[in-house]
Amino acid sequence: MLEENPQNSGPLMNNQKDPGMLDGTPNSAGASSTGSLKADDDLKDFKVSTRSWLVFLTLAVLTLMVALDGTSISVALPIIASKLRGTAIEAFWSGTSFLLCSTVFQPTFASLSNIFGRKPLILIAIVFFLAGTLVAGLSENFTHMLIGRSIQGVGGGGLIALSEIIVTDLVPLRLRGQYFGILSAMWSVGSVTGPILGGGFAQDVSWRWIFYINFPFIGFGVAFVLLFLKLNFIPSSLAAKLRRIDYIGTVIFVGSATSFLIPVTWGGVMYSWDSWRTLVPLIIGAVGLIAFFLYETYYAAEPMIPITIFATRTAIVSYIETVLHGLVLWCGLYFLPLYFETVKEYSPVISGVSLFPLSFTVAPSAVVVGIVVTKTGHFRWSIWAGFLFATLGLGLFCALKPSTSIAGWIFLTLPAGLGLGMLFPSLGFAIQASALPGHMSIAVAMFSFFRAFGQTIGVAIGGVIFQNRMYANLLRYPELAPLASQYSKDAAGLVQVVRAMPAGPEKDHLKEAYTDSLRIVFAVCTAVIGIAGLLSLLTESYDLNKGIDPEQTIRESKTGDAEAVTKH
Repeated sequence: MLEENPQNSGPLMNNQKDPGMLDGTPNSAGASSTGSLKADDDLKDFKVSTRSWLVFLTLAVLTLMVALDGTSISVALPIIASKLRGTAIEAFWSGTSFLLCSTVFQPTFASLSNIFGRKPLILIAIVFFLAGTLVAGLSENFTHMLIGRSIQGVGGGGLIALSEIIVTDLVPLRLRGQYFGILSAMWSVGSVTGPILGGGFAQDVSWRWIFYINFPFIGFGVAFVLLFLKLNFIPSSLAAKLRRIDYIGTVIFVGSATSFLIPVTWGGVMYSWDSWRTLVPLIIGAVGLIAFFLYETYYAAEPMIPITIFATRTAIVSYIETVLHGLVLWCGLYFLPLYFETVKEYSPVISGVSLFPLSFTVAPSAVVVGIVVTKTGHFRWSIWAGFLFATLGLGLFCALKPSTSIAGWIFLTLPAGLGLGMLFPSLGFAIQASALPGHMSIAVAMFSFFRAFGQTIGVAIGGVIFQNRMYANLLRYPELAPLASQYSKDAAGLVQVVRAMPAGPEKDHLKEAYTDSLRIVFAVCTAVIGIAGLLSLLTESYDLNKGIDPEQTIRESKTGDAEAVTKH
């Protein structure tokens, strides 16, 4: 049967505590998702159907596509800027606009999918991504490029959020770890191979193929979503659905988040951090976000983001940890390649390959944690171990020097990837286990949003630290002191400066100043992830033997794997 109307009785009215207590303590939030799988015996009998596997394959492919597109353009921007006769600032916004739009629209897609259904919203997200791909791939100037990348970002954000939400519609909580681990692996692989593909296309074929390569992914995604993504969803009139939309909340949230994140990205790049152009929108955005949560709490009839998703201590600390995890992860993925390109003078493609020790430990560790948590029913150990390895790994980054050997930097980057990878599924378990009944989809979407939010501010914070330290370090060398202000403005811009210098003491000193500056960036990241680890000690223990929220579940064909579906 289809689920009850969430506006009436729904899952909130049918909550019952789980009989099993795998982690040894009762669920402090009473957050047991209703569904047909409420006991350990039922979980053991649960099997993922063929249709669900095909849906999951589709989600993995779409996740890989978004990750590839989000990162492949970075190394190709100088070539694109030359071909389109654009400025460095226009090139900067081509990369940044995707991440911004991807971040701010994720909760909106999640909220609308609760009203209109997952399938229509994921198709809309694919259409946005396709439209943006066409505009960017066919662009003849940077105005078109920026429009295309922004539209792509909207669709990409929707695909990432909905992919994680749909997994919760397919699989009970305890069994989700391996599936989220695979999605994390797809994101990791795409994030690392993206710059390699982008650099290869831009240098040897055409930069436009960075966008054209998306078409097979899009075609595959549309076909498989139409064929296999069939979810139970209670029908209602279009008028009733439109009345449920939180219009005011959506406008306030998107506007405020955008106002906050734009100055965070251009601070220190386009305008100084003490400029009114940076401070005014930053303050407006912060005040707007506070106003948004006040509106959602006291005035919204059906809130876009219910304040009750922050109702437990575990949820609050886990969301904070997710922001800090995203911040440190993206800071490392941004500045470590710059070490390889500037200090080691590797090519962009070789720099991407040099990230393999970091990125290809992220993917396996995420999958392994998911499998182990599924087997044992315990998740807190993986959070604590993840933060321990991540703190150790980021600390080892501080040992990088201009003279570090290949074997040396491979060894130094391995532990960080292990720890950061473990945190992807483990933090997801904490947030989902502590979610109140009926709030699973928005809780997962906010997990994705806060991770992207951390990634956005991570590069900005790292950039500020680098600029300040680089300026101070350059003053130590008389031959570089006159250029300290110019050289310290942009870590990425120094790549070409160093390459153009003849070998000699001046070049060596610039590399030393660069490495010393990055060392402080990594030291701050170490402190940040260490603080997150301390916060994780507040994580409460929850039972993972929970069924699927009966909002939207897979609908099997009559002759298909009916025994694998959760029936209501």
